[in-house]
Amino acid sequence: MTEGDEIFFSVVIPVYGSLNLLPELVERLSNTLSSIVALSEKTDQKQYEIILVDDCGPGEAWMIIQNLAKQFQYVKGIKLSRNFGQHYAISAGLDNVSGEWTIVMDCDLQDLPEEIPAMFAKTKDGFDIVLGQRINRTDNFIKKSFSKLFYATLSYLSGLEYDPSIANFGVYNREVINAVTGLKEKIRFFPSMVKWVGFKSISIGIKHGERKDGESGYSFNKLINLALDIMLAYSDKPLRLAVKLGLTISIISMLLILITIIRYALGLIYVEGYFSIILSVWFLGGLIIFILGMVGLYIGKTFEGVKNRPIYIIDETTNLDTQN
Repeated sequence: MTEGDEIFFSVVIPVYGSLNLLPELVERLSNTLSSIVALSEKTDQKQYEIILVDDCGPGEAWMIIQNLAKQFQYVKGIKLSRNFGQHYAISAGLDNVSGEWTIVMDCDLQDLPEEIPAMFAKTKDGFDIVLGQRINRTDNFIKKSFSKLFYATLSYLSGLEYDPSIANFGVYNREVINAVTGLKEKIRFFPSMVKWVGFKSISIGIKHGERKDGESGYSFNKLINLALDIMLAYSDKPLRLAVKLGLTISIISMLLILITIIRYALGLIYVEGYFSIILSVWFLGGLIIFILGMVGLYIGKTFEGVKNRPIYIIDETTNLDTQN
């Protein structure tokens, strides 16, 4: 890339696993982006960059990224100091993009580079965001089922509609990226951030590739923790539900007290059973502990936020002058 060239496309790819696929991914991306650039105006001024963000997963990802960066000047690498998570790695890449348009995708080739031209074509209709809607997802049944449950719950709690067939894969205008990187919350979830900033968006059907190498970096435990973090960060509805639940129980309790007083006045009160007392004590005790725990989680997230730590730390870069 010559000095002074304008970057047209930036591709941000968080790298965790699937290391054997990185050379093929870079090659297919290069062929795809070159074909788009060749059809655009001012082709002599428009170039692309591929930013690979090593999220410190298993294997020697950074060595592979360095080798690719030596072979291709348009490949740029960012190595985080530890594993921060997919959406934090995406944030690290987005903070260092230069392109007029940014593409975010996974490294496992389930997001197919060959679908990018169709997605980018929609930007000609004035859309700032074009998301890929995965048709016939190739993930296993458990992952698809959990994904549906997670997004349905998140939609209910946040008041926003989430489609489980849409993930991070998409084409984003520079204004969108600037708005997203301007958000300062410590808990990062890229789809929610994109929804919050607004702009004109559309989703189109795309093919979903088979997983060729490795397994998903999200274990069940990681998915549960991610879901909990996102729900606490992007919704206060659990607290509102807790208030409503407490109010409902209070009303029911008042009715039961009234019934008990009436029965006592009528001489209908006998020695009550042990079971009913224990049941009510355990139920209300468990409910109180649950609500206190939920409030404690919100307080904990607030505590994390006020520490004002960086959301990621860059250990090393290649072919890239970091902007942060």
